[in-house]
Amino acid sequence: MIVAARGMPSGRIVVLILLAMVCARTAAMAFNRVADWEIDKENPRTAGRHKLVSRRVAWSLVLAPSAGFVLVSWLINPLCFLLSPVALAIVFFYSVTKRFTSFTQIFLGLALAVSPVGAWLAVKGQFAVPPLVLALGVVFWLIGFDLIYAIQDYDFDKRKRLGSMVVKYGIPGSLRLAQIMHAILLVCLILFGLASGLGTIYYAALVLVLGALVYEHRAASKLDLAGINKAFFESNAFVSLVFVLAVAADVFA
Repeated sequence: MIVAARGMPSGRIVVLILLAMVCARTAAMAFNRVADWEIDKENPRTAGRHKLVSRRVAWSLVLAPSAGFVLVSWLINPLCFLLSPVALAIVFFYSVTKRFTSFTQIFLGLALAVSPVGAWLAVKGQFAVPPLVLALGVVFWLIGFDLIYAIQDYDFDKRKRLGSMVVKYGIPGSLRLAQIMHAILLVCLILFGLASGLGTIYYAALVLVLGALVYEHRAASKLDLAGINKAFFESNAFVSLVFVLAVAADVFA
């Protein structure tokens, strides 16, 4: 959004983008609860989730935010409105992929990757190279950190024959693959900077991103729950914050 506007767009667009984000994410996560209702009951890590809301409430959290997302997209511009059902289909589709493919992390990456593209379209109303490069980076970022996070479900997924790259490649292989994915992410972030005309502040911040990713993989290598959670939550939060601050600082400088 900031790169597309070369600053801050109008307050109206900012609010609509935030509303679209909240609606889409709420609908997608609620749909994941509905789709995995029976699976989550058996998984020790997620066994308590279905107790938080009833299935009826979960469905309402799918339908109402989905309608809200389409409405907000209509208020943004015609292209966003036309593509809103496509975006919803992408973010919903991930929840069923574990039943027929091992490459579930790729589909989850695609679900998150619609975000930078959607933000760009909301500001510009047309496609361009920078958001597509960033979207590709998001896919590799997600695959990398979700390979680490999914280690917690390795035994359960294997026993239930659920699709997962961790089950397919094993834990050591998945940790090595996660490192490769995050190396490609860094390449994508460099290319995003070049495509967006960003400068010294942005590239200097990528050193901090690299440090956070190294920390993430070292923490994950311990293969304990605390290490995995530190890798997943702390590192990813840091990477996200540094990235958006670096982009903003560079654009507004």
